Amino acid sequence: MDDNTSIQQESASEPAQRANPLSLPTGHRRSMSGPRAPERWVAVQLLNLAGSPPVAIELWNGERVHPAAGGTPRFTLRIGDRKALYGMLSNPNLAFGDLYSAGRIDVDGDLAEFLTEVTAHVERQQARMPASARWLGRGRATPKAASERAAKGNIQHHYDLGNDFYRLWLDRAAMQYTCAYYEEPELTLEQAQQAKLEHVCRKLALQPGQRVVELGCGWGGLARYMAREYGVSVRAFNISREQVEYAREQAAREGLDDRIEYVLDDYRNISGEYDAFVSVGMLEHVGTDNYATVARLIRNHLRPDGLALIHTIGRNRPAGINAWIEKRIFPGAYPPSITQLTGLAEAGPLSVLDIENLRLHYAETLTDWLARYEDNIDQVRAMYDEHFARAWRLYLSGSIAAFRAGTLQLFQMVLAHPDNNGIPRNRKRLHTAPAYPEEPAA
Repeated sequence: MDDNTSIQQESASEPAQRANPLSLPTGHRRSMSGPRAPERWVAVQLLNLAGSPPVAIELWNGERVHPAAGGTPRFTLRIGDRKALYGMLSNPNLAFGDLYSAGRIDVDGDLAEFLTEVTAHVERQQARMPASARWLGRGRATPKAASERAAKGNIQHHYDLGNDFYRLWLDRAAMQYTCAYYEEPELTLEQAQQAKLEHVCRKLALQPGQRVVELGCGWGGLARYMAREYGVSVRAFNISREQVEYAREQAAREGLDDRIEYVLDDYRNISGEYDAFVSVGMLEHVGTDNYATVARLIRNHLRPDGLALIHTIGRNRPAGINAWIEKRIFPGAYPPSITQLTGLAEAGPLSVLDIENLRLHYAETLTDWLARYEDNIDQVRAMYDEHFARAWRLYLSGSIAAFRAGTLQLFQMVLAHPDNNGIPRNRKRLHTAPAYPEEPAA
């Protein structure tokens, strides 16, 4: 007889889509009997196969299991029921996120630090793991080419959660949902995000009167910065209606709407000729099969003496995205490896002028986001529910861990036409003055 009882927790006061927009399984289960010997063995194997991180597993009756390697645990993973334990065994990448979101597993200790330790240990373990244990790495989604229809659905799932949600924890200067640039370690989030915008503009060597096209503009902060600080005109493409409406309102408020056109359309439909081509935080949504299309757009729409910049999360080697993140948080996402990224240039063909890795800057960005998210966690619960709040805590914490452990990178790549002989001679323009503003933006 199954000794687990399912207890569904539904919100009667919230519409289902509002309360659970991530389609998270919310059932809780309660184990009526203590763990058996095989289940203790499973818990030990989970720790050993993860490389014996400094973690103890506490089972649903309070019994603690330690890795065979010994040592003093820094963290405790609490597993609330028998089926949660077996879920971790069958598909750890997918199950961990769902079980944590549902409150069926929990972590004692800092979640981001716990995930950093576990991620680092698992990565080291992968190389020496026997074939019979390769299931530990299961549950990674394979990349897919994003059609226009699929891309729109993916963007709506993630970005159309509501401007009010993102406003709770993004920077107050420009609502940048991409890696900031902590030129100095003591910078605020607002300073670091503005420093990122300035860093991008310097890499593009922008000049007054130039025309810029932006593929994927978020809430429009980069376009407004380029128009305001560099006197350029910008066409910025985005398929998130909520973001475009916000961006247009902000441009009008700042008196920049005569220099910026926010286009609610797919990037594949751009036209015209531009002095600069920029894409910050969008390539992750494109899919590797569409990289040749992006390269063709640069080749066809960038002036002969123009520069292009692509800013993207990436990897040191090809790997699929975590299945839970792909299913619940970021559908269709795929961070390219460094060779896949430079393969985009080969498809042009385009010349690679510069690649910079801002991996640790993204870990700092996410740390600041998470702190603000936690400060506003009650408002998140009120907007959605407890499961959503836990899911996004896990997503932000897991992203911190991935950048700290080096499983994710952040690449900025500058490109030019192969016969462009007017390319910058050196990098002095990047460091003539601090990129960050002296005073934090309001």
